[in-house]
Amino acid sequence: MYPAELVKPMREDLTNVGFEELHTPEAVDAALAKEGTTLVVVNSVCGCAAANARPGARMSLQNEKRPTNIVTVFAGVDKEAVDTARGYMVPFPPSSPSMALFKDGELVHMLERHHIEGRPAELIAENLIDAYNEHC
Repeated sequence: MYPAELVKPMREDLTNVGFEELHTPEAVDAALAKEGTTLVVVNSVCGCAAANARPGARMSLQNEKRPTNIVTVFAGVDKEAVDTARGYMVPFPPSSPSMALFKDGELVHMLERHHIEGRPAELIAENLIDAYNEHC
């Protein structure tokens, strides 16, 4: 588990633009039970989360079409919540950072770490925007 003071700015990178933090399995279940589209960002302390994932997720929200709900869980911090979120992402293996778009609780788009690592934030945002335009 990472110290709270270490992850605070990384959490705020998403919560400051409207992401809801999910800290428990019950919160994850409730978020994914909502109608409409839900973007789940599995946040992480790794460098690719800071350089690519979080900025890409933020940029993607500038699109006209966007998810109804935007939520985040933090790998290495909220273990049970992350495990529950990853359970919804099967058959994709656990990875962080990662991003998943759900529509009415069904997984419709997935970005795994290997889709994020080494790619610029703009490309990640474009990938998400394409998914929003199709599903939102």
